[in-house]
Amino acid sequence: MSDDKKYITSEELKKHDKQDDLWISIQGKCYNVTDWVKEHPGGDIPIRSLAGQEATDAFIAFHPGTAWKYLDKFFTGYHLKDYEVTEVSKDYRKLCSEFSKAGMFEKKGHGVIYSFCFVTLLMSLSFCGVLLSKYFLIHMLSAALLGLAWMQISYLGHDSGHYVMMTNRGFNKLAQILTGNCLTGISIAWWKWTHNAHHVACNSLDHDPDLQHLPVFAVSTKFFKSLNSSFYGRELTFDSVAKFFVSYQHFTYYPIMCVARVNLFVQTFLLLFSTRKVPDRALNILGILVFWTWFPLLVSTLPNWTERFLFVLLSFCVTSLQHIQFTLNHFAADVYVGQPEGNDWFEKQTSGTIDIACVSWMDWFYGGLQFQLEHHLFPRLPRCHLRKVSPIVQDLCKKHKLPYRSLSFYEANVWTLRTLKTAAMQARGLLWEAVNTHG
Repeated sequence: MSDDKKYITSEELKKHDKQDDLWISIQGKCYNVTDWVKEHPGGDIPIRSLAGQEATDAFIAFHPGTAWKYLDKFFTGYHLKDYEVTEVSKDYRKLCSEFSKAGMFEKKGHGVIYSFCFVTLLMSLSFCGVLLSKYFLIHMLSAALLGLAWMQISYLGHDSGHYVMMTNRGFNKLAQILTGNCLTGISIAWWKWTHNAHHVACNSLDHDPDLQHLPVFAVSTKFFKSLNSSFYGRELTFDSVAKFFVSYQHFTYYPIMCVARVNLFVQTFLLLFSTRKVPDRALNILGILVFWTWFPLLVSTLPNWTERFLFVLLSFCVTSLQHIQFTLNHFAADVYVGQPEGNDWFEKQTSGTIDIACVSWMDWFYGGLQFQLEHHLFPRLPRCHLRKVSPIVQDLCKKHKLPYRSLSFYEANVWTLRTLKTAAMQARGLLWEAVNTHG
């Protein structure tokens, strides 16, 4: 051990996990990011989730090689005395390096232009069907096409949120606002806020917002203890209302998914008009105003309120296939309570994700996210490479005896409903116990 180096232990590093004293370790070097967390492009939540920990694997997953040069100004002068790299992490970092050298993070293929053309076609057909036809069935077909377009648009928004899919960052931000706010009515700022937290704390019941759906859903009986959400900063109260809804969640799952989009609209407004710091707030609000101008105007051209209602409902129902897919990837996977740990990054991703098996010609329908584990391990990897790297990831999981779950769409639905039913039956027991107790 060199005398000119200063060292601290992992236990000492853990003490620096507060809002006004926030350190992380990357490759054994300790960095003070207390002030930087407020400016971090990925938001403050991912860094706060890994505060006081070794976070090398997470840093590698989310940042290009050019990000390393910015670390020096945050270096505290301390090294981690007990810094060790597990065999799993060694193999993971080796894969990341190999993919980077092969240029896979930069080679995006032609998927973006194909997707934009497909979305343009779907939107054009939907608009023409509404504006140029008087037939009810054509109007309903137009609604279905609009729902399908929203699905594809969301995949583009997802891509642009994880890596620069356009020629530069300026055009990429424009694509984010266009695909998210203007065309779907869902703020890209809200998506980044929740999605980055989800990636870092995959399937942590108290840190991952994608599992926090009380009073409607509870994927684990651990929610019955009214956990505190570190993401929302409040208690996830499991009260009598939650007991009732959760008791029947395996029946209400699909109907709620059909109108889940309404919740995304609400969440968008709650964030954009909150006191929380929101990047590009004005641009996000402007994009939302664009959506809430063209969409109501389009619906208003339909001949009566019955058709208008059915048009909106059917478009939401088609898009619900995407909402269902996202829940299939995680609801039936392993969960845990507590802060994510940076030194088991690979393991947490394998335990918290489920892939959806499909033939290659259906990749467009799932937006590449059927390879959920591959995407979680390599979030910057363009979707055109996910199928190629899947066998490599499977081999690595097999080597280290880690789970790799790939289910058909039908099997994933069965698993998810079984998970919901298991929690529902226990919640129902608590509900009837409360009824009997209080008469």
